[in-house]
Amino acid sequence: MLLKRCGPCLRIAPAFSSMSNKYPQAVFLEVDVHQCQGTAATNNISATPTFLFFRNKVRIDQYQGADAVGLEEKIKQHLENDPGSNEDTDIPKGYMDLMPFINKAGCECLNESDEHGFDNCLRKDMTFLESDCDEQLLITVAFNQPVKLYSMKFQGPDNGQGPKYVKIFINLPRSMDFEEAERSEPTQALELTEDDIKEDGIVPLRYVKFQNVNSVTIFVQSNQGEEETTRISYFTFIGTPVQATNMNDFKRLF
Repeated sequence: MLLKRCGPCLRIAPAFSSMSNKYPQAVFLEVDVHQCQGTAATNNISATPTFLFFRNKVRIDQYQGADAVGLEEKIKQHLENDPGSNEDTDIPKGYMDLMPFINKAGCECLNESDEHGFDNCLRKDMTFLESDCDEQLLITVAFNQPVKLYSMKFQGPDNGQGPKYVKIFINLPRSMDFEEAERSEPTQALELTEDDIKEDGIVPLRYVKFQNVNSVTIFVQSNQGEEETTRISYFTFIGTPVQATNMNDFKRLF
């Protein structure tokens, strides 16, 4: 958002225009805060230029100031973290794939195989996460900001190794072990079907229980076919950041 008489806005305008051509996979829009005062107020714009970032109509970040290099780095960061230009059409309007908000450095997986570790299930490719000593896995996922969770994608193979009974815990003050996970009451328990773990499957969560989530602990108790080990091809969360603005709140000006 900019003000046409603002010096910093005028300085960065050519770079902003150039970036809109350099990164055609993103949509670049200019909003004059003088002409669109309501929009500026809705988004708490206190200085110009301010650049707001949206994905799937949900505000996910902002950058303030006329530093073209810093702005371009922010743009590249979000494009690199984009789950895909052909976003899942089954994600409801107003929600998004939260993979870009996962803090990989804060994640942990107990009983992962040395050959098929946790990072594999965060990528959409032929790799996978596999348990080691038995069929159970205990995964902790940290987010880099509070989020609201609407649903999950939990993809697994169709050979009986896909996850079945799963417990989900949120915002635990410390890491738990398998014994604690067995006896503790979860935020939600899931019994996944073979359809749930297919590529187009979505597993709904009790949205009211997942309104301010900093971390999720997932206890995979068993798999579909009572196999010795469990495999997870890919998983992610669907929802929104807590500090989010919906593009539907913007007023149409023409």
